[in-house]
Amino acid sequence: MVDGIPIRKLGDSGIRVPAIGIGCWGIGGPDDNLGMPMGWSTANDDRSRAGLELAYSSGVRLFDTADVYGHGHSERLLGELVGRVDRQEIVVTSKVGYFAGTAAHGYAPAHMRRQLEQSLENLRTDHLDIYFFHQPDFGPDDRYLEPAITAMRDFQRQGLVRAIGIRGPHRYAPQRLRAAPDGTKADKSARFEFLFRRIEPQLLAVRDNLLTPSARSEAIFEFARREGCGVLINKSLGQGLLTSQTDRTSTYGPGDHRRRKRWFTAEGREIVAQGFATLRGEIGERADPLRLALWCCLERSESAAVVVGFTSAAQVRANLTAASTRPSDADIATARAVMAEVQMRLDQLGEVFVDELTHI
Repeated sequence: MVDGIPIRKLGDSGIRVPAIGIGCWGIGGPDDNLGMPMGWSTANDDRSRAGLELAYSSGVRLFDTADVYGHGHSERLLGELVGRVDRQEIVVTSKVGYFAGTAAHGYAPAHMRRQLEQSLENLRTDHLDIYFFHQPDFGPDDRYLEPAITAMRDFQRQGLVRAIGIRGPHRYAPQRLRAAPDGTKADKSARFEFLFRRIEPQLLAVRDNLLTPSARSEAIFEFARREGCGVLINKSLGQGLLTSQTDRTSTYGPGDHRRRKRWFTAEGREIVAQGFATLRGEIGERADPLRLALWCCLERSESAAVVVGFTSAAQVRANLTAASTRPSDADIATARAVMAEVQMRLDQLGEVFVDELTHI
């Protein structure tokens, strides 16, 4: 097991894992989908393989990917590891819905079946531990919703999928719930609850990090607790924004999703750098961005695991080392307070780019 990292039971799913998992979006490489860049230009296959090997040998047992990450490339790289280790030791997740290929929709049942079969082949396994509905658009008037739910439940009955997951809303405000009875109104919280009641997932994928307003985080984690849902927390490092490795001089090549996001502009990264400088002024050398960011997420829920992306073994090692020692409650509270101010400053940037950290 990974030293210092707790074991988590993911709600009522029956799945138990060390609380730090590996996210494999980054190793898919540069890519485009739906007419937008959605990959990572900084990936290198040899470094990706080394990172996966180090993660497994260090005790990581949760690996998260998706069919659209590099359009299968991420799954195939991960599959090289999966095919060589004891499959019963690891938890492998993938997702469906963002990539439609030649199908009418990403949730057309026959397409879902083909995508699952391809994912299993790519990952060199006969089942997925968790299969996520990757996005909440089920076509005009939700025409694919019921057929997609039926397909997912069939996958479960056939032993191809252990548990079903959906993505939580990026802004969850239950006090503002309002929607038509069919859940079609635009309010994202209402839409989430409507889909949750219809799909009845065992897992939620939730974005959370130091730039997430605390009120929203508390609400969605309390919802998951009430419903007996496990949670996979993603984007815990703000897709690199909350690490010392992303600064105002970083550049992103073609096919990199960060090229279209305003928080990753030089101005946005300068705001984040100023926030960490303020934090260092308050707590000194204890202001380790990785440790504070990861533990801010780890202590959200005892039913949650944190999925951390990487593009090199060095990043995997740094993340696991940072997560092995918990900061004090006071340091976490200080970090949240300082970075809440950063988040408000970031939100004041011009509305030229796509909303932050929302796609994929």
